[in-house]
Amino acid sequence: MKAIWKGKVLAESNNTKVVEGNHYFPPGAIHGEYFKDSDTHTQCAWKGTASYYDVVVNGNVNKDAAWYYPDPLDAAKEIKDYIAFWHGVEVIE
Repeated sequence: MKAIWKGKVLAESNNTKVVEGNHYFPPGAIHGEYFKDSDTHTQCAWKGTASYYDVVVNGNVNKDAAWYYPDPLDAAKEIKDYIAFWHGVEVIE
């Protein structure tokens, strides 16, 4: 699987985990130069608190386009630190 935005591959892995229709990429599969920490956090009743990254490609910022669970609840511990995408980031095989 690949996550692509503005023509750049943000993440690539054959070992994503699919949860609620979203592919979560292992932390080592992302190209870190495109990720900037965000102060955004959201709550999920069964996964816990999500943290976000802004995706930055050639000066274009896609605010909170990637999220992950640094300390998930037990029901979601399999996706700890795995990264998922939205806001126009294309995830393809």
